[in-house]
Amino acid sequence: MVNTVASTSEQAPTVAAATSLPTIAQSASGEAMTADDEPAQDRGTLDGAETAGSAALDGPLPAAAFDLLPDAVVVTDAAGTVEVFNRAAARLVGMQAPAAVGRHLNEVLPLLDERGNDWWECSAQSRDLPSVVGQPERRLTYAGPDQDHDFHVTARFTRVAGRLARVSLSLRDTSSRERLERNRADLVATVAHELRSPLTSVKGFTATLLAKWDRFTDEQKKLMLNTVNTDADRVTRLLAEVLDVSRIDSGRIQVRKQIVDLPSRVRAVVDGKIASGAAGPDRFLVRQEGELPEMWVDQDKMEQVLHNLVDNALRHGAGTVTVSLRGEDTGTEVSVADEGEGVSASNAARVFTKFWRGASRGNGTGLGLYIAKALIEAHGGTISVGRAAGGGAEFRFFVPAGGPVFG
Repeated sequence: MVNTVASTSEQAPTVAAATSLPTIAQSASGEAMTADDEPAQDRGTLDGAETAGSAALDGPLPAAAFDLLPDAVVVTDAAGTVEVFNRAAARLVGMQAPAAVGRHLNEVLPLLDERGNDWWECSAQSRDLPSVVGQPERRLTYAGPDQDHDFHVTARFTRVAGRLARVSLSLRDTSSRERLERNRADLVATVAHELRSPLTSVKGFTATLLAKWDRFTDEQKKLMLNTVNTDADRVTRLLAEVLDVSRIDSGRIQVRKQIVDLPSRVRAVVDGKIASGAAGPDRFLVRQEGELPEMWVDQDKMEQVLHNLVDNALRHGAGTVTVSLRGEDTGTEVSVADEGEGVSASNAARVFTKFWRGASRGNGTGLGLYIAKALIEAHGGTISVGRAAGGGAEFRFFVPAGGPVFG
């Protein structure tokens, strides 16, 4: 695709004009990019190259090359006649390139802004201003013959010797970004819902104790404070999960590997559940098969995975929770199985997605298994779910032995 930044020396006749022109363009057609918005290295490179490439910019474009681009691209001349309509654009709009080339943009791709105004007409002043090199991405509506469709559109204005030569449009479907926005909204709604219950309890018991402290016995006070402590732990755990999801989604997981004794970590997790009263000692069975290799993993993250899997088995499963470790030459396989109803084959692919809760029993947020999968994959391992020998769900993950990371 042709780079379209114009030389600043050709674009700004006077200082006063250069400072006032972008304001006019913005009021007429929304945001506009001027040459000052371009990266300095791009301007410096293109200032010398623009004159040499003037003939190429005025000449015919290699339309076939645009078909290799993943984004939809439409290029028109200064008058708005379509010169390039690549394959991705044809798929988005549902019109073949031969039917689009040679026609005006408003006939092929009529675009409306958020107020319903015609984008081509509203951008006329921007196109006429030498200091404007394009418009940043904005949401525009394609007024199609059957139904309207929204796109994220970026516009670039190619100028040769200060004269508008071409207008290039890049279009992206809004569905993927809308899906991300929905996920963020779901996360906020879930967090707000999960925080409301424990915070209400904390506020209620605290206010009651402060107002009527002398009316309660020591046992009643202890019960209320234990409830407040439990709900505070729940809030802390929820906030930690939200931070983990944020790091996962932004690709900021950091794995600090060290030699870890996995059997002792498993026993520590199980002992913690027993000590907290989550389950009795007769509810757990821990077993090891064969010799385990030396494991270089992140101890905190591995314990977090084990906590999430054991919590899931206690919350959604039934009967004995069996934690098994089996050593291999290249790593260790760990499985956590219960004797509950298990996970159906149709839900197996959804178990590790955000907010999946199965039958929605318990107080979970639906983030534990999503976090566990991300942490295991950060170690270079794999995790899956199947049916246990006792009929319940069995979560099985494999972590390679690895080694120290230097540098």
